[in-house]
Amino acid sequence: MPRTTDGDGAPVPQRLLAAATRLFAEQGYDRTSVQEIVEAAGVTKGALYHYFGSKDDLLHEVYARVLRVQQERLEVFATADEPIEKRLRAAAADVVVTTIDNLDDASIFFRSMHHLSPEKNKQVRAERRRYHERFRGLVEEGQREGVFSTATPADLVVDYHFGSVHHLSTWYRPGGPLTPQEVADHLADLLMRALRP
Repeated sequence: MPRTTDGDGAPVPQRLLAAATRLFAEQGYDRTSVQEIVEAAGVTKGALYHYFGSKDDLLHEVYARVLRVQQERLEVFATADEPIEKRLRAAAADVVVTTIDNLDDASIFFRSMHHLSPEKNKQVRAERRRYHERFRGLVEEGQREGVFSTATPADLVVDYHFGSVHHLSTWYRPGGPLTPQEVADHLADLLMRALRP
């Protein structure tokens, strides 16, 4: 049975995911071989197939891990005992920061999603939809309470914000003039201004 950690104690699945994420981001999913992934992770092919049934499974996990983190964090903001404006703004800023923190994943997400098997593609789309619906629920809550304008449908408000988030991987560069939090604050503030009654 494959070792669960390497010599430094890093879990093998974590090493495989880190190597795959870096290579998929640099070279593209279709131009990255299983051999390159296992060599970069310092493990055998047997180890990869023990934890991930295929390269497709690795790609799916790249998407799934970021979605899980963002979903969990959104739930914390959504259920906090705060006014709706604070909850939505915090959630809007957080998705920007977590996307920038996982820029390689975001880049892979939009370049390589079509490489997923139909079943895994459907799962990822369902998870993304669940996240967007939860976020939209916050917008709708504020609209019902009269805190946010109803001039723009909630769906379009969500598309507006996530359109910006989804493009971060095309222009944001670590070490640039804005920190992740500054970008997050600007985009969250734009969203909140768009919702003013």
